[in-house]
Amino acid sequence: MNKLPPTLDLDALRTFATGMECGSFAQAALRLCRSTSAVSAQLKKLEQQCGTELVMKRGRGLTLTRDGEIVMGYARRMLALNDEMQSVIKGEQLQEEIRIGMQEDFGKSLMPGILGEFKRHHPGVRIIARVDRNRPLLNAFDDDALDMVLLWQDSHAQRQGRTIGQSQMAWIQPPDLDISALLAGGEPLPLVMFDHPCLMRSHAIDCLNRAGIPWRVVFVSHSLSGIWAAVQAGLGVTLRTRIGMPGNLRVAGKVLPTPGSLGITLQHKEGTKARTLLEQLMTEALLRVT
Repeated sequence: MNKLPPTLDLDALRTFATGMECGSFAQAALRLCRSTSAVSAQLKKLEQQCGTELVMKRGRGLTLTRDGEIVMGYARRMLALNDEMQSVIKGEQLQEEIRIGMQEDFGKSLMPGILGEFKRHHPGVRIIARVDRNRPLLNAFDDDALDMVLLWQDSHAQRQGRTIGQSQMAWIQPPDLDISALLAGGEPLPLVMFDHPCLMRSHAIDCLNRAGIPWRVVFVSHSLSGIWAAVQAGLGVTLRTRIGMPGNLRVAGKVLPTPGSLGITLQHKEGTKARTLLEQLMTEALLRVT
C-alpha cells in the first residue's frame, strides 16, 4: 500500500503566508496574536511537513526559496478555499461593491476570466470594472472613484503599491516583415504605438535611440485593439508584453535590442475580505503568465 503524503497544517500555512506578506515573522506574530516563538515553531513545522526550506534571509529581510514560491502559491489557494468553505457553512455571503480599474492589456485577455471566476464563488459581490491607461486610472484612484487598480509599474512614479511581478517586454511584428532587410536598406523602423504619454512608447524610443536604430511612428492608436489591428495589417512593429498577443503575430528576432521587463503593480485601498480574496486570485493568475 502506498504511503499517503503528510497533510499540511492550515494554521502553519496561514502563518507562513502572513509572515511573507508582513515582511517578517515578528510582524506576523503581532497580526496573528501569537508569540514570536509560536510563529517560528509553525514555520519549522511546515518546513518539516514539506521536507524543504521555504524561507531564507536576504540582507535584513526574508525571501522565499524556490520551493517556498511553489508552496506560497498553493497556500493562498488552500487558505482561500478554507475561508470560503467556512463562510458557506456559516451561511455567510460576502456583500460588497468592488470598483476595480485595470490596464487594457489585462482587461482584454486576463481579467475577464478572473472576475468571472470570482463572481461565481461570490455572487453577492458587485464588481464595477474600468479599463483605461495608467494616468486616468491613478487619477480615479486618487479621487476615490476606484478601490484597486492594476497597472504597469512606472519606475519614475513615487507611489506605494504592491508589486506582483515582472513581465518581459517584446518587439512584436507581423510574420512577413523582414526587419533586418528593412534596416539594412536604410529605412527607419516603423512603430505602432499609443500616443504620448505611454510607458511602453517611452521604453521603445529610449531603447532604439540607445542602440542607434532609426525609427518613426507610423500609426498611433488610443486602444490596444487598434495597436494589434495595425500590426496585423503589416503597418509596423510595436513594443508590448506577450499578454494578450494575437496568435498570428510573432516576436521579432535578435536584430532589435532587448527591451527588458515591466513591473505589474496593484494599488489598493484598505483591504476588506472580498478585496483580499480578489487580490489573491489576481496575483495567482498573473504569476502564471509572467
